Amino acid sequence: MTEFTTKTGPRIIAITNQKGGVGKTTTVINLGAALAERGIKVLLIDLDPQGNASTAMGVETSQRSSTTLDLLLGKAELLSIIQTSKNPNLAIVPASKDLSFAEVELIKRRNRSELLRQALQKCQETRRSYQFILIDCPPSLNFITINALVASHAVLVPLQSEFYALEGLSQLLVTVREVRAAGNPNLRIEGIVLTMFDRRNNLSLQVEEDARDNLGELVFKTVIPRNVRISEAPSFAKSVLEHDPTSKGAIAYRALAAEVIAQNQKYLATKE
Repeated sequence: MTEFTTKTGPRIIAITNQKGGVGKTTTVINLGAALAERGIKVLLIDLDPQGNASTAMGVETSQRSSTTLDLLLGKAELLSIIQTSKNPNLAIVPASKDLSFAEVELIKRRNRSELLRQALQKCQETRRSYQFILIDCPPSLNFITINALVASHAVLVPLQSEFYALEGLSQLLVTVREVRAAGNPNLRIEGIVLTMFDRRNNLSLQVEEDARDNLGELVFKTVIPRNVRISEAPSFAKSVLEHDPTSKGAIAYRALAAEVIAQNQKYLATKE
């Protein structure tokens, strides 16, 4: 297995879509697991108040005494709230429903959009320990999501293969442009990945054609199929790669991870 290190600190990717139910958290968990399987050290940051990524990683509610809310409000250091997993290459900063109240606190702060970036920059140990940080954003364009975009190098957008899928994407792309102008000029689109894709369904095929026609190379070659193994895995607190390594879902997320690695190759170096 190849071992990776980074030349300039971890690549931080926000995985977001303001529409819920598009496979956002599923992509965070399974892309993280697929990268970890390749020998890459990955930290997941759960910024969704639903805390589904934390649950899928096996972090019980009772184990979330310190969460991303404490991180944003400066009540805890990043290193102190990272929780390890069964996979030595994969860890998570958990979230709880208390994060729902973050908006009220954040709006009082002058630097409310910079809090996550400052917390990540402060932790030098984390910068040395991980090659990728994947952020699971809430399904809305609020201050928490803005914090993720300001802290990130890139944005990955899961796009469900259904009618109206492209309509909500335009507002997200506008927000990315605004974040670039306001304080993160190097933020780029990592890519758009089609999720819940069914090749037997004409609608899925039409959404794919429209997405590739309109967005070109921004759309990943890999599509994530509608797959029962992907749906089952969280109930076992596993990624689909652990739950059924040979399933179509596992194969697809490995292919997506390979594309992400290829796109970030200039930031990665292999250990001798």
